[in-house]
Amino acid sequence: MEIILSSLLIGAKEAKGTVVIIDVYRAFTTAAIAFSKGADKIILVPEIHQALELKKQGVGNICMGEVGGIRPNGFDFGNSPYQLANANVYGKTIIQSTRAGTVGVNAAVKADKIYVSSLVIAESTAKAILEDAPPLVTIVAMGSEGKFKTDEDEQCALY
Repeated sequence: MEIILSSLLIGAKEAKGTVVIIDVYRAFTTAAIAFSKGADKIILVPEIHQALELKKQGVGNICMGEVGGIRPNGFDFGNSPYQLANANVYGKTIIQSTRAGTVGVNAAVKADKIYVSSLVIAESTAKAILEDAPPLVTIVAMGSEGKFKTDEDEQCALY
């Protein structure tokens, strides 16, 4: 198994094989909490207007995300694990849009398979990839808005 470590939006765009998009603060930590609270599905979109339109069309029940760390108008939740900790999301479909993680997932168009990860699910992600045993894995630390490296995403990628 060949493993490539990459970073930022450019890394997501170039990523091939099985791709892991990492966003520790906070997209995929928040998503992990949502699933632990019984969310049925999370749809990842790069833009706020896309999330709101999907909710309007009835594709999802809840919009969750951020722009500059702030919950957008019309969204039910920000991109906060704390907010989700006491939320009732059981059986719901969540539409998530953030400035790094969800953008990275949508940019990884050359991927055969995509995983998302953060420190709270890093071990489980690694185990799933090892079980699948793909020939190529590209791990992308998204950083701040996909533009600047961050210690937490880089450390999670190394893990």
